[in-house]
Amino acid sequence: MSIDRATVEHVATLARLALTADERERLRDQLSAILGHINVIAEADTSAVPATAHILPIDTVMRADEPHPWPDSQALVDRAPAHQDAYIRVRAVLDNE
Repeated sequence: MSIDRATVEHVATLARLALTADERERLRDQLSAILGHINVIAEADTSAVPATAHILPIDTVMRADEPHPWPDSQALVDRAPAHQDAYIRVRAVLDNE
């Protein structure tokens, strides 16, 4: 696929690039070559390849997230600037209006 000069100028404007005439021509050639490579890849038969979200298997290195009781939760509540019974009081962040 070949890219015309107007497309290169449009992309340069979107990217806010000030290109010289030589740079525009070089970029046009490079973008055309890239699109040519993409067309070759698009022609590959992938009908027998199963769809995957990742090319490599994903293994988590983190431990399982298991809840554990806090040893002394009331001591934590007591250290808060404002509390009521066993709860920490915070300023409202959502309006109900």
